[in-house]
Amino acid sequence: MATTCLSSRRLLVSVLLFMISLIAPPCRIASAMEKEYAGSRFLAQGVKKGDRCDPVANNVCSGVQAKDGTQLLYCCKNHCRNVLSDRNNCGACGVRCGFGQLCCKGKCTAVAYDVDNCGNCGTVCQPGLRCEYGSCGYA
Repeated sequence: MATTCLSSRRLLVSVLLFMISLIAPPCRIASAMEKEYAGSRFLAQGVKKGDRCDPVANNVCSGVQAKDGTQLLYCCKNHCRNVLSDRNNCGACGVRCGFGQLCCKGKCTAVAYDVDNCGNCGTVCQPGLRCEYGSCGYA
């Protein structure tokens, strides 16, 4: 008798759930990308480096400027990458900087000997001083 009672309860619950599913409107759950980036990708304020993207279906970072214009984001290998400073995507997706080089403003730069980027991007040596081994005026 206990088995019959349990089976009839399961049957009743199943029928009720089925009836509710017929009455209730379908529920569509939007993905995180749709919620955050609904609308034009150029108006997307929330796009940041490292966000997931798809170059064909959901390219949310095709040339989008971020961080007050200091970053330029492109979709490289399904992630938004800053092509102004990423050593593996310098200036464009897939452009890799060589050993001892950093990506400074989208160009691979040998920071050990560049007076405009000495040791780091944007570190400028004073006039008359050379950049050697990443230090201005190395002696």
